[in-house]
Formats: sequence, structure tokens, C-alpha cells
Amino acid sequence: MRSGVVSSSACVSLLLLAGPLMAFPQPSWQSLSPGLEVCRFANPPVVVVRVDPARYEFRLLSAKTLGLKTAPTAAEWVERHAVVGAINASMFRADHLTSVGYMRDGQGVNNPAWSKDKAVFVSQPRGPGLPPVRILDRSCEDAIGIARNYRVAVQDIRMIDCRRRNVWAPEPRKWSTACVGLDGKGRVLLIHARAPYATHDLVDALLRLPLDLERLMYVEGGPEASLYVKVGGRAVVSETGSFETGFFETDDNRAFWPLPNVIAFATR
Repeated sequence: MRSGVVSSSACVSLLLLAGPLMAFPQPSWQSLSPGLEVCRFANPPVVVVRVDPARYEFRLLSAKTLGLKTAPTAAEWVERHAVVGAINASMFRADHLTSVGYMRDGQGVNNPAWSKDKAVFVSQPRGPGLPPVRILDRSCEDAIGIARNYRVAVQDIRMIDCRRRNVWAPEPRKWSTACVGLDGKGRVLLIHARAPYATHDLVDALLRLPLDLERLMYVEGGPEASLYVKVGGRAVVSETGSFETGFFETDDNRAFWPLPNVIAFATR
């Protein structure tokens, strides 16, 4: 049910029975480099890469704004642009280039139109005193206005709101999932679930994990859901998605699919 190369013993968090109550032990994070950690949870079976934005800068890499004829995979984005890691930036339109929502990197605009979606990932502040990374919620703050203060802005679907409530409606469909979150200390959480989940159920399970999860944004599902991290010349996290109801109903995929847009991070 997973494609990563980091040992599952690096971090395992299981539900434990303690009398009538269910409780989590504290996870044991594996340090990959200063400010960069990975953890594999068992219930739900997800991989979480935790990144300190004080040590790593978050970037948007877009095939459209870079003028590429074909979209690289997550691994190819990392190799070609000398970044440490990459995850999907957002879902995209039928042209396999344009994001479904607003997307900008400095002067390079992939999509100038704001959609109805409520989550906005921003990074690279234009001035001092601003958090290096935020996930904004349009239902409780002026996300469009705040986004003007950042070079990078990526819009997609909100999974929890600004009060940490699951806002994804229950549904029978299931898929692999890639999502991006923030914890209470402002660290970025890159989350990959290869096992197919109904998204509402996955969000509930993630909120139960000891992640101190404050914000969460959906970035892709099915076989295109990807997460890749390379440290010291070695791929330390290499996660591909697979199953998607009505599109790719198998767990057989082990290859990275092309991604027109990725959120990447590099050492400051």
C-alpha cells in the first residue's frame, strides 16, 4: 500500500486501547536534515513530511509559466530544479497545464481567475514581519488581499476551516490523496495517503493524529498524487498515488505521473 523508500519503522503511530479510551502515543519523527522530518503513521496509513519554513523556502514550479512543452514528474521537478522536495500544487484543467484556481509565482501567472475554493497557500512574503508560509481561509480572512503580500499564491480546496472543522462532505468515492497542511508552530506538513479513502473520512483521521493540524488544503488525488524528497543525493521519500473511484480503480500504479504544477521547497 505504499511506494516510499523510508523504512516504516522510522515512525509508527498506532491507536492503543487504554481501558475504554483510545489514545495515541507521541510519534517519533525521523530527522532527514535540520528542520526536515518524516513520519509514517499506521492509522491512517499516511506519510507526513514536516518542514520548518525558517530553514526552507517554498516555491511554485509551473510548466506553463516556465514555458515547458511537457510536464515533469515530482521526481523530475526535484532533479531539474535542485530543490529538496515536491508535492502536487493543485488540481488542473483539461489542458494539463492550467490550475483549476488562482495560481501565481511573482509575475508568472498560471491562472489569473479566482475560483470558489476557500484555501489559499502563500509563501515568499514581499516584506518583513510576515509569516514565511500561510494557508489562508477565505471564509474567515481576506485571503485575496493577504495573498498580494506574497510572491507565491496557490488556490485549491479547503479540507478543514479556520476553526479546525472538517468541511469535506461525506461521499462514497475514494482515492489516494496528497494534501498540504500547517501545524500550530507554522511548520508545513506535506501529507500523502496512498491507501484510498473517502476524503471526509481521511480528514477525520488526520485530525485525530498528534500533528497539531491547524490548516489543511487538498492538492490532488488518485495516481497523480505524489510526494518526493531527496536528501544527500538519495531519495528518502518517494510516494505515488494509485486508486481513484471511476478513473483508476487499481492499486497497481508504482510510477510517478507528470505534474504541471508543484509546490517545492529548497534550503534557504
